[in-house]
Amino acid sequence: MASIEEQLELIERGAVDCISREELVKKLKKSQKTGIPLKVKAGFDPTAPDLHLGHTVLLQKLKHFQDLGHDIYFLIGDFTGMIGDPTGKSDTRKALTVEQVAENAESYKAQVFKILDQEKTRVVFNSTWLGKLSSYDMIKLASELTVARMLERDDFKKRFDGGKPISIHEFLYPLIQGFDSVAMEADVELGGTDQLFNLLMGRDLQRSRGQEPQIVLTMPLLEGLDGVNKMSKSLGNYIGITESADNVYGKVLSISDDLMFRYYELLSDLSRDEIGELKEKMESGTLHPKEIKKQLARELTARFHSSEAALAAEAGFEKVFTKGGVPDDIPEMVSSATEEIWLPQLLVDSGLVKSTSDGRRMIKQNAVSIDGGKITDMNSVVQPEGEVLIKVGKRRFCKVIFD
Repeated sequence: MASIEEQLELIERGAVDCISREELVKKLKKSQKTGIPLKVKAGFDPTAPDLHLGHTVLLQKLKHFQDLGHDIYFLIGDFTGMIGDPTGKSDTRKALTVEQVAENAESYKAQVFKILDQEKTRVVFNSTWLGKLSSYDMIKLASELTVARMLERDDFKKRFDGGKPISIHEFLYPLIQGFDSVAMEADVELGGTDQLFNLLMGRDLQRSRGQEPQIVLTMPLLEGLDGVNKMSKSLGNYIGITESADNVYGKVLSISDDLMFRYYELLSDLSRDEIGELKEKMESGTLHPKEIKKQLARELTARFHSSEAALAAEAGFEKVFTKGGVPDDIPEMVSSATEEIWLPQLLVDSGLVKSTSDGRRMIKQNAVSIDGGKITDMNSVVQPEGEVLIKVGKRRFCKVIFD
């Protein structure tokens, strides 16, 4: 097992809160002395079937603990998912059905092992113990928290002050999440910075039941491709881990030079020293930022696909975006049109844009070309003859064949 100092360096890498470091050191020393690994957990409510890079920040930290020889518990909140996590929400979150939870949970399990070692990871469901709590147990649990304490949470306070409804069951969520730590006798719990209140609840409940309180380790919320907002599907600034190798590679290359080192620290398997060397080379001018970003893109693409897929994605990207080529597998559309077609409508028909207004906007931004020629007139039409190659933006292509 690594030394305490080596473990702390890896555990604290990229972390925001560690409550408390002194207790963590004691737990690590005890683990080293007894040979009993720490029990480390992170909970995921199966609210969506697909994970993105933002979710993998916690998975990467779990991997750090796993690499250090500790026991990792990937907790799927199938019970809490049917309540709905109120964290950061301005309105009551819609609860999931039993069927949705089960389907999403299976999808999660298939994805997390792209990062974690399947043989060394224990997947658990909190319905195992929460489903056994009686109504008496739930009322007793609810008696351990006051409404005043709950309203200390910023999201609840804003909703309360704004006259927006807060359902009683939402107050139960932090308690139930905290009870997970009691049931599992967790040594360490990981979560995002927005989960700090819920994570601390686990410490309180463990302490009140005579257990040694868990260490709370929070990780930052990863910024999305826009470099401003946290990565989110609803904002469209995400990189999904089930996306194609080409998409993962291309999207990673699109992040800013400043943001790439944050991605390196939170997502890369490179050591801090190795990342520091890359930064020094960039600052000294001996290594171009694009080459550093390409290395990150290869690493992340290989993680979710394979090394071969990463190299193929890189070659395809170079062909299309550096040498002005065309990808080998562009989609095709056969059109039976007999009259000229307004270009924005053709963009919609070919699936390159969602609406004609979106098409006009892309033309206005000089982002549309036909057979390599830029189109600037929003009233342009296409004659139904032969075939044309349409490109929108940097990555969207379609060959339209008129029969």
